[in-house]
Amino acid sequence: MIDARYHGIMTTPTPQLALLPIRTATAQDLDAIDSLERACFPPAEAASRTSISSRLAVFPDHFWLLEAPRNPDTGDHDEHGERADAGDRIDGAGSTDAGLLLSFVNGMVTDQPHLLDDMYDHAEMHDPHGAWQMIFGVDTHPDYRRHGYAGRVLRHAIDTARAEHRRGVVLTCKDRLVHFYASFGFRDEGMSASTHGGVPWHEMRLTF
Repeated sequence: MIDARYHGIMTTPTPQLALLPIRTATAQDLDAIDSLERACFPPAEAASRTSISSRLAVFPDHFWLLEAPRNPDTGDHDEHGERADAGDRIDGAGSTDAGLLLSFVNGMVTDQPHLLDDMYDHAEMHDPHGAWQMIFGVDTHPDYRRHGYAGRVLRHAIDTARAEHRRGVVLTCKDRLVHFYASFGFRDEGMSASTHGGVPWHEMRLTF
């Protein structure tokens, strides 16, 4: 399920992409992840806070978070190279201990070759030794899109799956994003059996 609503582009400078850190998650990131998930997806498609919490408990190392670091002198988020004022806070852009959460990717690992709707709410289906890395969501805050953040985190997830000797990566997306994911090497396998959110999904696969 990869599809996020667009609400406009940031008009101010953003951090240099190559310098932004990517890390795996901890349970302490729940608030920030939940906030960003709700900012990105309609209610019928967004993962619930309970589901996110369960995923963090079972596979925190399969969450990849891209953050704008805090200013070490002020403690504020310094994504523009200046002190961030309280009025500059972005709705839905959650704060972690490290900084401002801009984008994240998450998903379980399994031997099941297809992404099933049951996987979204049943973290216990995760198999750390599984063949396929599933991608449940590629979330970037609407005000921070079109700067390459999602692509950088997705490439990191792909590189991690390859380094872990998976067979490949599987995701589902709506029609308008098929070409975007094809640019990362994913092949469209046609319509998924998923009924998540009551909308049609394409299943996309990247085989190593």
